[in-house]
Amino acid sequence: MVEQSSGEQIRHPMLVENTGDELSRQEFVKSLKLHLATSVSPGVHDALDGRAASKFAKKNGRPPETMDEIRDALSDDPYFCFWSALLRNSQEMMWRSVQIPVERQIPEINKAAESASGAGGTLRLDENLEIPAYHRSVDIHCMPGGYHTEFTDGDSTNGAVYDRAVYLYAMGRLGGMNSDIGDTTIAYLKDKHPDFKPKRILDLGCAVGHSTLPYCDAWPDAEVYAIDVGAPVLRYAHARAERLGKKVHFSQQNAEATDFPDAHFDLIVSHILVHETSNRAIRNIMKEANRLLSPGGLIVHAETPPYRDLPAYDAFMLDWDTRNNNEPYWGASHKIKAKAISAETGFDPELAFEAYQPSAFEEAEAKRLKVFQGGDFGGGGAWWVWGAQKPASASVGGVQ
Repeated sequence: MVEQSSGEQIRHPMLVENTGDELSRQEFVKSLKLHLATSVSPGVHDALDGRAASKFAKKNGRPPETMDEIRDALSDDPYFCFWSALLRNSQEMMWRSVQIPVERQIPEINKAAESASGAGGTLRLDENLEIPAYHRSVDIHCMPGGYHTEFTDGDSTNGAVYDRAVYLYAMGRLGGMNSDIGDTTIAYLKDKHPDFKPKRILDLGCAVGHSTLPYCDAWPDAEVYAIDVGAPVLRYAHARAERLGKKVHFSQQNAEATDFPDAHFDLIVSHILVHETSNRAIRNIMKEANRLLSPGGLIVHAETPPYRDLPAYDAFMLDWDTRNNNEPYWGASHKIKAKAISAETGFDPELAFEAYQPSAFEEAEAKRLKVFQGGDFGGGGAWWVWGAQKPASASVGGVQ
């Protein structure tokens, strides 16, 4: 059973329970993030125009023009440092505000995850899977332990932390089920490929399945699979899906090299996965997707906008995560060109694509800030989708 309260995250049986004080703390963090985005962030631009740009021009003979030059101009500016410190602290506060109630309920959360059933989905874990170095090296987006760290036997708690914290991070702008990226990608596919009827779908880097479950409704006759490297998030994802009545086959795998057969999927998707990989990994992932796709099949990645499409100042602000939010591949991932990487990885570059798709969340227009800054999930109200289609040598999986 799912309960919805206006303007809040939709309650489902796996969502962590909060006391009044815990909920107040979380709401404070969410409000602080909104305040930083709407009231404090604009001052960074004022600092650039009123002080940092002229200092840069005195040294270089002209004002800063590129994203990197704006960074040079602002890196030691007191207002930028003030804003940046507050934003980083808000991120750490967010995780802790959710960890507190989760830690209080570890046995209950793990028991609920272990006993979940009913929808017919499956969970397959691999205790010998080597966690990629790009996950082991840092706690991505400052989440303590990342997706893969287990604090108890049969642990699901970092899945519970992630489910609630993502809602706070996006300030509710991913919708009540945090599903906006999946919903938006589906809207893109339905618009561009109206006759597309995939028989098997694979979600790469699914975490707790926020973006996975919409595919069960979009193509109810399809088999839906989802993988991640983290056992805790997968245990939680499976339990969440089962209790929501969505049949998904979850497995613990690295998207760079899976154990699925050749040409097994008609549609492969990812949602904010790419920026959490590496230059080598995303190329391996694209090669693996090429192997896994049936003729005519599609690989679609959903991310925030590439820097080349933004004014230099907006690109600089969006790049904050690269240096300040434990997202080392964030910057490079925003420079990917679909045609180029498709050509490198065995796809026909002429069948590669890039597009902006408006957010599917019905309240997006009212809730999006139209401001690009670090910590702002796609603040422009649209997601950037890119990928490629495998040549259709025959009609497979409904793709023509």
